[in-house]
Amino acid sequence: MTADALWITAPGQAECRPASLGEGVAVRTLFTAISRGTERLVFEGRVPDSEHDRMRAPAQEGAFSFPVKYGYCAVGRAMDGALAGRDVFALHPHQTRFRMPEAMLAPLPDGLPPQRAVLGANMETALNVLWDSGAGAGDRIAVIGVGVVGALIGCLAARLPGAEVTLVDPNPRRAAIADAVGCGFAAPPDLAGDHDVAIHVSATGEGVALALGCAGVEATVVEASWHGAGTTPVALGGAFHSRRLRLISSQVGQVPADRARRWTLARRMAKALELLRDPVLDILISGETAFEDLPGRYGDILNDPDTLCHRIRYNPD
Repeated sequence: MTADALWITAPGQAECRPASLGEGVAVRTLFTAISRGTERLVFEGRVPDSEHDRMRAPAQEGAFSFPVKYGYCAVGRAMDGALAGRDVFALHPHQTRFRMPEAMLAPLPDGLPPQRAVLGANMETALNVLWDSGAGAGDRIAVIGVGVVGALIGCLAARLPGAEVTLVDPNPRRAAIADAVGCGFAAPPDLAGDHDVAIHVSATGEGVALALGCAGVEATVVEASWHGAGTTPVALGGAFHSRRLRLISSQVGQVPADRARRWTLARRMAKALELLRDPVLDILISGETAFEDLPGRYGDILNDPDTLCHRIRYNPD
């Protein structure tokens, strides 16, 4: 087997190059997806030195000082082994073919088309964020930032009995997404206060301030963005202490401690894929590009504020 992959060769530059296949079950790629927030930071060279090891993708080649092969939303068809003929999800970069150990391949459940399964890593993150938030039935929940992960968090939170979920974004076009996933919508100036849970996923200082400002007394504020290199201001003056807010971080690398003894990473991924069977989530696919055209379009896709999940299509052999 031979393979080509998308490589980021310098800040703001990408090209197709040969890539290592890895070891394990052979997989022919059907689709991958761009995870805009993280891949944009990698593309711009904004991964902090302190995070180079922690931010390595499972099948990454190269290093963040470039060149680097990066990504983690791939769906393909297993070509051999016990999974032969099955469509599987893998945390793998944009690449035409690859091999991975069988334990790192998640078979798609019945009823989940591979075109939508590229949202697997995003749904896994959303599920982890909701767990970390402690949100429950009847809660008033605000999700600041309506990207893919924010929309998926809202979709899951809206299924809590009696929950009142509001997605918040300055882009009025995101209101249609909120409505599709069963949530209310508000522009930042119109967001009311006294929420039980505020979840921030916009990766901006303004979003952090909004999350802190809309939280009620002794409410939980979850920081689920990854800000990369640089400094993000956090307004801890004002009513932060008098309201006794609880500010926590959420990161998908680990299952929350109260579930870790029961939930393996494989169980969490299987559940995330199962949750993607709802066809309404196709609204989060904002575009599609053929793999051979990706190097020339990659930067524009990452820099377009209207990009949600951009899917990459691979030609069958």
